[in-house]
Amino acid sequence: MRLKHISWVEGKNRYLLPVSKTGAGKFITVEGQDGAGKTTNIKFIEDVLRGYGFDVYLTREPGGTDLGEILRRLVLQEHELHIDALAELLIIFAARAQHLSERILPALSTGAWVLCDRFTDATFAYQSGGRGLPWSHVEVLERMVQGDLRPDLTVLLDVDPETGVRRTRQRSNTEPDRFEAQKVGFRRKVRKAYLDLAQSDPGRIRIVDASAAVRDVQVQIRRVIERFIGDAGTG
Repeated sequence: MRLKHISWVEGKNRYLLPVSKTGAGKFITVEGQDGAGKTTNIKFIEDVLRGYGFDVYLTREPGGTDLGEILRRLVLQEHELHIDALAELLIIFAARAQHLSERILPALSTGAWVLCDRFTDATFAYQSGGRGLPWSHVEVLERMVQGDLRPDLTVLLDVDPETGVRRTRQRSNTEPDRFEAQKVGFRRKVRKAYLDLAQSDPGRIRIVDASAAVRDVQVQIRRVIERFIGDAGTG
């Protein structure tokens, strides 16, 4: 696949977005609890896709834009502010609206394969499953902000909460964020919500056992990605 690039200039920042001559891009998301290995494995997915010749636009939520990163810090960092659960939900969708408008939709329109660390499935899992907000609140905002846009593929890295907590504590010397600091009971609710989502949409959401060794996890991921490429007829 032969690809070219265009420059996207905004203020003092210069971004490169891929332009494909071969058709529309694909939207892939990676989900999972804290400690599931998203950071390591999303880079692996990027490498697999690039190995097949695709240009990949890697991004994350909340975040992905200047405004989104400001809102990310507000939501994730420990501070003296008390953030109501509904306010938290609205902040996350505000960041998502900006992300879609400024980054994701333009990238997809040029034919890029957008690879996003978390998307709306995380909102269902954390804000509805974990925080206890009604599922319908997320659905209403999902329709308002995204319209019909949904990921083409979601890789769900599934790990039991206890393993996730242990990994989170071991991986660095940094202080845990507001979600990483939550107790096991909260994480169990998040995991259940993720698994419920996967059960309701098995064609899009593919579960990967992330409790295994990294090499074994990545064998599973490669199978999922290569099957998706084959089904999409782009390999």
